[in-house]
Amino acid sequence: MEIEETIIEVEMEDEAIPAPIPKEPPKILRLEECVVNRIAAGEVIQRPVSAVKELIENSLDADSTSISVVVKDGGLKLIQVSDDGHGICYEDLPILCERHTTSKLSKFEDLQSIRSMGFRGEALASMTYVGHVTVTTITMGQLHGYRATYRDGLMVDEPKACAAVKGTQIMIENLFYNMAARRKTLQNSADDYPKIVDLISRFAIHHTHVSFSCRKHGAGRADVHTIATSSRLDAIRSVYGVSVARNLMNIEVSDTGPLNSVFKMDGFISNSNYIAKKITMVLFINDRLVDCGALKRAIEIVYTATLPKASKPFIYMSIILPPEHVDVNIHPTKREVSLLNQEFVIEKIQSVVGSKLRSSNESRTFQEQTMDFSSSSPTATSKDSIKEPSPSGIKSQKVPHKMVRTDTLDPSGRLHAYMQMKPPGNSERGSCLSSVRSSIRQRRNPSETADLTSIQELVNEIDNDCHPGLLDIVRNCTYTGMADEIFALLQHNTHLYLVNVINLSKELMYQQVLRRFAHFNAIQLSEPASLPELVMLALKEEGTDPEGNESKELRGKIAEMNTELLKQKAGMLEEYFSIHIDSNGNMSRLPVILDQYTPDMDRIPEFILCLGNDVDWEDEKICFQTIAAALGNFYAMHPPLLRNPSGDGLKFYRKRVLSSGSEVTSTENIENDTMEAEFEEELLLEAENAWAQREWSIQHVLFPSLRLFFKPPTSMATNGTFVQVASLEKLYRIFERC
Repeated sequence: MEIEETIIEVEMEDEAIPAPIPKEPPKILRLEECVVNRIAAGEVIQRPVSAVKELIENSLDADSTSISVVVKDGGLKLIQVSDDGHGICYEDLPILCERHTTSKLSKFEDLQSIRSMGFRGEALASMTYVGHVTVTTITMGQLHGYRATYRDGLMVDEPKACAAVKGTQIMIENLFYNMAARRKTLQNSADDYPKIVDLISRFAIHHTHVSFSCRKHGAGRADVHTIATSSRLDAIRSVYGVSVARNLMNIEVSDTGPLNSVFKMDGFISNSNYIAKKITMVLFINDRLVDCGALKRAIEIVYTATLPKASKPFIYMSIILPPEHVDVNIHPTKREVSLLNQEFVIEKIQSVVGSKLRSSNESRTFQEQTMDFSSSSPTATSKDSIKEPSPSGIKSQKVPHKMVRTDTLDPSGRLHAYMQMKPPGNSERGSCLSSVRSSIRQRRNPSETADLTSIQELVNEIDNDCHPGLLDIVRNCTYTGMADEIFALLQHNTHLYLVNVINLSKELMYQQVLRRFAHFNAIQLSEPASLPELVMLALKEEGTDPEGNESKELRGKIAEMNTELLKQKAGMLEEYFSIHIDSNGNMSRLPVILDQYTPDMDRIPEFILCLGNDVDWEDEKICFQTIAAALGNFYAMHPPLLRNPSGDGLKFYRKRVLSSGSEVTSTENIENDTMEAEFEEELLLEAENAWAQREWSIQHVLFPSLRLFFKPPTSMATNGTFVQVASLEKLYRIFERC
């Protein structure tokens, strides 16, 4: 019995420790498509700057000549990229934001010769999975554009017809709204907008044929603004400043040997005078902005070994290789590429950079401050042979204009005893002249110094003449609608106002011309316009005897004189106002004064005649003022020349049949004719689109811009621009009496 009890106890102890039960392997499940797309979107669109990069590359692929970027809250609330490219066809809008839909390639082999920036068809689709996307586009030849919204890769509703300017505008709102962790991380980061500015700066110095601008939503001035130029060095100067551009050396490398990689490189590298705290490397391979860690390290090694103090360089390089030698499909955001014979290419570039640096390291230049005894205060003059770079490498160093007293025996603190006074000679006058010209060139760059004094005076006059009561109305009003062709209705608190849209838009355009002085994007005309023909057309419309021979001859002389005058002023007009006039007297570009607004091109003849006749070209301030006024009148939102087809205006578009049976379309009353119910469809459609576009521009462009930028002058309080038509308090009193 004892033996049996022992056996039972042992068996019970074994049962107390259960043996491990083998687990079945987890089942592999197919993820839902929305989950897959969201994961992929988070990989492609990592930060707001990733979305901006993809959209800019799409704009470049669309042959754009002007790209504008607006950002709000670092890109989380709003990213808006507008271009003037070829647009998107209406038929392509339904599948625009589906994954793997693209116009860049059709089969895998096309990757071997790809030249476009994009090729996967993932970027726009990814944006719709992490944000709310709205696309507005118009293609050449269309009378109106289309606007469509997208969510999760699909178009929400049918595209809606709308007014639009040439090209495409893509707007992303509430980025990462459905990715709480990433959105919270990015909200705590303050460097997203600087990253976007840096990205656009890099694109701007490479794609010199494209105008770029980038600003925060609601800001009056852009943080990056470049105009199309033929000089790479000018582009670098406008973006990174004079202190960087003056310390750069051009470098070129090429190899055509059949045994090695065929490539060509050109760019700019900083010399021994450049000083900066961190390296700036801008690298484009086949016009694609990329990073290459191996090339960057190789160049840093050369600078460390060649220059003192291990100075951090500024490097811009553009490498061109055969497309089949570049694998662009190795990184989710296309930030990196793989090159054939990469080691050889890097070694060749490193060798040329080293030899260029060694030849430039033989001498260094410095800048000194000299005293001009012709005036009571010392001034700094610049000489080509004595220059010193700024420590930051980005902004020019300010020279103090006041001297510290060092001689206690001299109460006034002057140091004449230590200087040898020499009468100013021709060379000094030439140096002073060069200094003045240099300072004027620097003043044109807002990142370096302030605007021209005359422009600043005109802007100050606008600010000082601002009416505070009208400013409050403009800032806090609600647009109600158009009362007629000229007046719009605004509600402010408990008051209702009629406002003259033409006067408001004319004054706003005038103010914006002065505030955006020399910082305009450009509207490219589809065909250059001949100045003589425009002037002749304007004079013909004004003339009392348009068919007279003497009148024709006189108009021809006036047209010739105005054309020659404007050709002489073409350089100034292009530099300050983005009005391009070539040597043959053809105008091909106009400025963008308000984003998403194009003026009525039927008023160009009147504008050109005004430039020739009404501008005072002798006085700088009056010249800029009259040009700004001419642009303001041209860009003002006048009623279209075609009659309003709504209401009674519709009768002017009906076909009339005369008693003879012939058809005629006329705006004149014709007696003894019978009216048909048919309309001139093309003319009617053109008029409807023109009036609809004007009303859309007034509501969505003019009044938002008025709230942001407009300073109503005092004269508008009495000249009928603002008229109060109703007050809620007075209406209450009337009702109480009733």
